[in-house]
Amino acid sequence: MSKHTLTVRQAQQLGNQKLAEIIDTDNALESAVLLAHAVQKDRSWLFAWPEKELSIQQQQHFEKFLQRRLRGEPVSYITGYREFWGMDFKVSPDTLIPRPETELLVETALSKLGTSSAKILELGTGTGAISVALLTERPAWKILATEVNAGTLAIARENFSKYNLEIDSVISNWFENIPHDKFDLIISNPPYIESDDLHLKQGDLRFEPKAALASGKDGLDAIREITQKAATYLTKKGWLMLEHGFNQGNAVFSLLQQCGFSNIETLNDLSGNNRITIGQPCKKP
Repeated sequence: MSKHTLTVRQAQQLGNQKLAEIIDTDNALESAVLLAHAVQKDRSWLFAWPEKELSIQQQQHFEKFLQRRLRGEPVSYITGYREFWGMDFKVSPDTLIPRPETELLVETALSKLGTSSAKILELGTGTGAISVALLTERPAWKILATEVNAGTLAIARENFSKYNLEIDSVISNWFENIPHDKFDLIISNPPYIESDDLHLKQGDLRFEPKAALASGKDGLDAIREITQKAATYLTKKGWLMLEHGFNQGNAVFSLLQQCGFSNIETLNDLSGNNRITIGQPCKKP
């Protein structure tokens, strides 16, 4: 540890230098996020007070956070939160860290369902970020969120309470504990990485719950189960919307076809990668 306290500017420079050792990371941004967390201020405060000296305790916290990050721990697990849809969500090692690409699910749901009242089922809610984003934009909607892990669902419920939203939730392995109701939308960001993918042992993914990331040899076990059962839970004009891997668009498209869906479409994220596939139950003659 340094023998003298640093200014905010010096601490940021120190963080930038140390985090430069991590490949494929925005070291300046991560340094600022960790420093802001250490001093319990927002990032704008750092830029407003660059010559402010840190207290010994603040500097100790910052250096500990840097060491945790250098060991590979995700920034969001160090700070305990992650931004999604312009809001901060509590995260923990029990939850997958929300990604910006998942906002495409929210955008698509909002555009397809309109503003009137609707019944939504989110399978595998994780932090609850998708459900919170949807209900924030469409207060008339009714949402049931599921999660198989009790610890994960506890985090989601904290996020629901944080934003004062009435979102029903239940422990369920996909449709296992879902009443035979009809929903206007079933939405999910399920695990979709191949179980033997080497990326699971690299970078931030090493610290995230494998059950929320991987799903069988081809990564499609969860998506198969969802697509096989979803139609019976959807209204005639309802939608199924699934996030998947960048190279799984064709496979998920085919799965929806095989399960009798129509109006199937695969949409790309801002990077131009296949990201979600959507479809509706076929109309009965």
